[in-house]
Amino acid sequence: MYEPIRSTSVHSTAGTPADFPGRSREDELDIQLAGHLSALLAATDELRAMAPSGDLDTAADRLAEQVARLRGGRSPVRASLPCAPAARRPAALHRRAHTLAGRALVVAASRADTAAAILAAERMDAHAAAGERREPAL
Repeated sequence: MYEPIRSTSVHSTAGTPADFPGRSREDELDIQLAGHLSALLAATDELRAMAPSGDLDTAADRLAEQVARLRGGRSPVRASLPCAPAARRPAALHRRAHTLAGRALVVAASRADTAAAILAAERMDAHAAAGERREPAL
C-alpha cells in the first residue's frame, strides 16, 4: 500500500553534531515571556499616550526592566506616540493589556520567574480595575 520510508527524517537529531544550535525549554520560555511583556509594554505606552499617569509610567519602566533582563540586557524598542489613534478606546486597550498580562503570568509561572509573575499579576489587577472604572454598567 504505502512505500516505506527509506531515509532518516529531517527532524531526527540522530547523527547531528553536539554543537547543534537548538534552544532549551528555558530559553524558549524566556523568549516567549519577553514577547508577552514587550506587547504589554506597547499597550502600556499607548495608554500613557492617551492619559498620562504616574502609575503607568512606573509600570512601563518596570516592564522595560524585565524585558531587558530576559533579553540579556538589550532594552526593548519603545514607541513614542504623540497622540493615540482616535479609533482606540481606553476600555478596549485595558482589556487587551489585561489579556497580555495574563499570558505573561502563565509563562512566568511556568518558568518560575517570581519577579515577572508578580509584575504581570499587578498589571492584570490594575487593568481590570481601570476597565471596570471606564465601562458603564448596562
